[in-house]
Amino acid sequence: MAAEDAAPPGRPVGLKSDAIGFVDALVIGLNSTSPAYSLAAVIGPIVALVGIYAPGVMVASFVPMLLIASAFYYLNKVDQDCGTTFSWVTRAMGPWAGWLGGWAIAMTGVLVVGSLADVAVSFALLAFGLDSWVDNTFVRQLLTVLLIVVMTAVCVIGTELSAKVQNVLILAQVACLLIFVAVALYAVYDGTSKYPAAEPELSWLNPFGAGSTALTGGLLLGVFIYWGWESAVNLTEEVKDSASAPGKAGLWSTVVLLVTYVSVGFAVVAYAGPAFLSENAGEEEFLFAQLAGDVLGGWDWILLLAVSTSALASTQTTIIPASRTALSMARRRALPAHYSHISPRFRTPDISTWWVAGIAITWYIAVSQISENALLDSLTALSLLISFYYALTGLACAVYYRRHLLESAHNFLLIGLGPLIGAGLLAWLLVRSVSDMADPENSYSGTSWFGLGPPLVIGMGIALAGVLIMLVWRLRSPTFWRERPSVVDPDLVHGRGRGKES
Repeated sequence: MAAEDAAPPGRPVGLKSDAIGFVDALVIGLNSTSPAYSLAAVIGPIVALVGIYAPGVMVASFVPMLLIASAFYYLNKVDQDCGTTFSWVTRAMGPWAGWLGGWAIAMTGVLVVGSLADVAVSFALLAFGLDSWVDNTFVRQLLTVLLIVVMTAVCVIGTELSAKVQNVLILAQVACLLIFVAVALYAVYDGTSKYPAAEPELSWLNPFGAGSTALTGGLLLGVFIYWGWESAVNLTEEVKDSASAPGKAGLWSTVVLLVTYVSVGFAVVAYAGPAFLSENAGEEEFLFAQLAGDVLGGWDWILLLAVSTSALASTQTTIIPASRTALSMARRRALPAHYSHISPRFRTPDISTWWVAGIAITWYIAVSQISENALLDSLTALSLLISFYYALTGLACAVYYRRHLLESAHNFLLIGLGPLIGAGLLAWLLVRSVSDMADPENSYSGTSWFGLGPPLVIGMGIALAGVLIMLVWRLRSPTFWRERPSVVDPDLVHGRGRGKES
C-alpha cells in the first residue's frame, strides 16, 4: 500500500474515509444477503408452503425490510457511526438497549460465517466434480477454515480490495441466476419444460393466496433471504458522501433483491407447475437443486458455481457488520479498548475483524462436532437475532426523531410510522419464531434440548450470554452506561448541517 494511504503521522488512526463509493456500497449490501445461496436454501421451503404464491410471499417479506431500510437511512443521516444499530439505539433509548442491539449484530456474524464458507467450499467442489471431497468431512472443514482466514485477510487489507472482490462475485452470481430464469421461462413458453408447466400470472403475487398460516411460515423464511443489506451502512465511515450514500445503498439493495427473488420465484413456479410443487412438498430441500439440473442440463454447474460465489461473497461481507460494530462499541467503552484498534497501514479494524473470524471458526468447528443438523439449527436461530435488532432499529428511529415527526407528512410517514410498522411486523415474527422453535419437531435435528427445540435453546443461550457479559462489563467499566438518550439536532433534520448530532 502506498505511503499516502496510511494514517498521517502524529494523528489518531481512524477508518479510511472516502475509500469506496455508492456503487461499491450497494454491491457489498447485495452480496451480504448472498442472493443465490439464500434462494437455494429457501425457495424450496417457500414453494412447499405456499405453492404458486411464492412470488407474493417474497413481495410481502420485502415490506418490513424496506421500512427498516428507511430507518437505517434516516438514522445514518444524523449519525454516521459504523456501529449503526448499536450507536443509534444507544443515543435514542440508552446504553442498555444499545449494547444488546450491538451484541445481536456481532453474534449473527459468528453464527453464520462458518456455514457460509462451508457452502461456498461444498458447491465449488461440486461444480468442479469433486464430490468425494465434499463427503470427506476433514477435507471440507479444513478448506472452510482456510477460506474464512483468506476472506478475513481481504477484509483487513482494505475496504477498496474488499469492494473489488465483491464487484466480481456479484456479477458472477447475478449472471448465473439470470441464465437460470431466462432458460426456465423460455422452456415454459416453448412448451419444453419437463413438468406440467404453467404460464406466469399476476395472481401469483397475492401473498394471502395460500392462507394466513402458510403466509406466516413464508414470511419467517423471507426475512432470512433479505437479511444482510445493512452491511453497506456499516461502512458509512468509509463511504464517500457518508451522510446519504450508505443509506441509499441499503434501500436500493432491498429493491434489487426484490426483483431478483420475485423473478426466480416466477421461474421456479412456472417451470415446475403447481401440481409438481404440491406433490413434492416433502422434498423441499432438494427442489431448487433438482430444478437447476432439469433447466440447465449438463450446464447445472453454472448454478452450483453461482451458489458458491454467493456464499463466498457473503462470507466476507458478513464479517464487516460484526467487526465494525465491535469497533464502535469499543470506542464508546462498551467493550475492551483493544477491539477499537485500527491498523495504521490498512486503516481497517484489524483486531476486531480477526476476533470475529476466530470466534466464528471456533463456533463452526465446535457445533459441527455435535452434528451437521446442529449447525443448521444454529442458522435457524439467526431469525431471532435478526428480527430483534431490526425491530429495535425501527423503534429507535421513531424515538430519535420524536420531536420532529409532526413537522410534516414526510417525517410522520417515512421516519415515524413506517419504521414503527416495520418494527411491529418483525416483533410479531420474532414472537412467532419463538413459538415455532419451542417445538423440537420444527428443528433440523428433530431432537429436544431441555424440552425445547435446539434453535430456541441456541438463541436463548446467546441472549443470556450477552446479558451476563453486559453486566460484568458494566461493573468493570461503567463509563459507557453513563450515556443518556439524546434527540436529533433540528439543523440536521432540516438539511442545514451534516454530521452527528451534539
